[in-house]
Amino acid sequence: MSETSASRVHVTDVVLRDGHQSLIATRLRTDDMLPVCSDLDAIGFHSLEVWGGATFDACVRFLKEDPWERLHRLKAALPHTPLQMLLRGQNLVGYRHYADDVVTRFVARAAEGGIDIFRIFDALNDLRNLETAIGAVKSVGKHAQGTLCYTVSPVHDLDMYVADAKRLVEMGADSIAIKDMAGLLTPYATYDLMGALIEAVDVPVHLHAHATSGLASQCHLKAVEAGCRYIDTCSAAFAGGTSHPATETMVAAFQGTQYDTGLDLESIQKVGDKLRDVRRKYAAFESEYTQENISVQLNQIPGGMMSNLAHQLKEQNALSRIQDVFEEIPRVRAELGYPPLVTPTSQIVGSQAVINVLMGSRYKSITNEVKRYLSGGYGQPPAPVDEAIRHRAIGNQLVEEGRPADHMDSEMPRLTEDIGDLAKNEDDVLTYAMFPDIGRDFLVGRRDGTLMPELLSPPQQSQRPMTEGTPTEFVIDVHGESYEVQITGVGSNTSGKRQVYLTLDGMPESVVFEPRDSYRPDPQASGRAQASSPGHVTTAMPGNIVDVLVVEGDLVEAGQPVLITEAMKMETEVHARQSGVVRAIHVVRGDRVTPGEVLIEID
Repeated sequence: MSETSASRVHVTDVVLRDGHQSLIATRLRTDDMLPVCSDLDAIGFHSLEVWGGATFDACVRFLKEDPWERLHRLKAALPHTPLQMLLRGQNLVGYRHYADDVVTRFVARAAEGGIDIFRIFDALNDLRNLETAIGAVKSVGKHAQGTLCYTVSPVHDLDMYVADAKRLVEMGADSIAIKDMAGLLTPYATYDLMGALIEAVDVPVHLHAHATSGLASQCHLKAVEAGCRYIDTCSAAFAGGTSHPATETMVAAFQGTQYDTGLDLESIQKVGDKLRDVRRKYAAFESEYTQENISVQLNQIPGGMMSNLAHQLKEQNALSRIQDVFEEIPRVRAELGYPPLVTPTSQIVGSQAVINVLMGSRYKSITNEVKRYLSGGYGQPPAPVDEAIRHRAIGNQLVEEGRPADHMDSEMPRLTEDIGDLAKNEDDVLTYAMFPDIGRDFLVGRRDGTLMPELLSPPQQSQRPMTEGTPTEFVIDVHGESYEVQITGVGSNTSGKRQVYLTLDGMPESVVFEPRDSYRPDPQASGRAQASSPGHVTTAMPGNIVDVLVVEGDLVEAGQPVLITEAMKMETEVHARQSGVVRAIHVVRGDRVTPGEVLIEID
C-alpha cells in the first residue's frame, strides 16, 4: 500500500440521517431523498448514514412512512455504497431497554433490509448495554462499530475513553467511533484523544463531531493530523449549526495533500445544490436553536435539547426562566453521576431540571425516568450519584447493579400476539415494539387507508393585506391534537392591540384574533376548573395523560401517585396532596393537560 493511499481520508456523509435530524427535526421524506441517491451513490463515499437515530420515530409519528420500506427503497437506490445506521444499543431506536430477543431480531431485519455498518452506542457508555447488539451484528456478518459518547466532566478523561475503546474491541467491535453529539470537542482535545485511541487499538477510529460550537471542522483537521482517517461530514445543504461540517469544505481542505479524499468536489457540490432546493420545502421546521453557538462549551446543552426546553417553558408561560434551567442542568447532571447528554439521558436530565425550576423546590417532583435511572434501570452511571437524591427518589428500593436487560424476559412472542393481524410481517412487529401506541396507530391507519402525513406547510392562505412581517409557521397542540399554524400577516392596530391573521390546518380561510398582552392558559379551554384547594390534583407541567391510577371511590393517602403524565418524552407521577376519597376524575388516558387545571378531586 502506498503512503498516499494509507493517508487517504475516508468520508461518511450523514445528510440522509443526521443532517436533516439536526436541522429540520428529522422531517426529510423518502421521496425527497431518492432523486439525489444516484448522484450520492456515484461519489465514492466510505458509507452513507441513512437510518436509525430519530428517523424511525419520525417516519411513524409524523411522516406516516414505513421506516422499513424507506430502508428497502434507499438500498435499491444506493447499490454501490455501504449503508450505515445509528443504533442506541439495548434501546435500539426507542427510549427504553428491550429484551435481547428484540435486539437480535431488529439487527437481523435491519441487516437484511440493507444496513452494512451499525454504529452502536449507549447513552451512559455502559458497555454492557452494547454486548447483545454487537454480537447480533457480528452474527449476521455486518460491521459493528463500537461507539463512545464524548462529554466533559471530572470523571471523563483520556484513560477512561482508551480503556472503553479497548473493551469494545475485545467485545468484537470492527471499528471505534467517537460521537461528539453536543459539539464539545475542541481541536487540541481532539488531537490528544484521537492520538491516544489510535495508539491503543488496532481497528479504524472514526470521528463524528457536530458543528454546534463552530469548532468541528478544526477538530476534523486535528483528528486527521493525529492519524484518524475516517470522518463524518454532511452535504452543505444540511451542514453547519447543530449538524456537521460540510462535506464540500472538508474535501476541499484535504485536496492536493497526502490526506486527499479522492472525491470529486464538483459532483458533491451538485448534490448540495439539489438538496438546497429540497430544504426550502421544509421551512416550517427550521429553528433559531439550530445555529452555531459557542455557549454549548459553557453549559454542555446540545442544540436540540435547547429547542425542546424553550418549547416546554413557553407552554408554561415561563420562557423567562430558561436561564435558570440552563444553570440547573449542570447541577442535576452532576447529581446523577455526569451522564453524557444524548437521548435518552438528555431528556432525563433536562425534564428534571425544568421541574426543579418551575416547582420552586428541587426534586419536589421526580420523573419516573429519573427514578428508573437511579434504580439502575438504564445501566451504570459514569460517576457515583448523589445518595440523598437517590433515597428521595426510590427510598430503600434495591439498586440493580447488573445489566438491565438481564432481568427482561423474551418479548417477541408477546409482542407478536399483542399486535396480531395488524402486523403483516416481523418488521411490523418490531415497529410496534419500538413505539407501542404510535406504532399501533400507524398500522391501523395503514390497514384502513387513513394515514395522514404531517403537512410540509400550511394550506394556501386566503388573500389578506400584509402590513408588516413575513409568514411564521409552527405546530401547536390543542386538546391532544396537533395543528400546523401560519401567521400570515399583521393587520390594523385597533384599541391599542394588533390584529393577527392566522391560518389553521383544516380551516378554509384565515381567522382574525386580537392577542392578549401576555399568554395565559384559558381556564375554560378544556372545560376543567382551576385548582383552588389541597384536594384538587393538578400538574406542574403541560403534557399528556399516560395513565390514571385510581377510580372514583378509591381511598388514597397523601403523596400517593394518582396519575402519570408525559412531557418531553418523560413520564412523571402526579401525587395526591391530601388523604381522602376520590370523588371525581376529569381526565382519561391521552388527554392534554396544563398546569392549574383540576384533574382529580379528593375530599
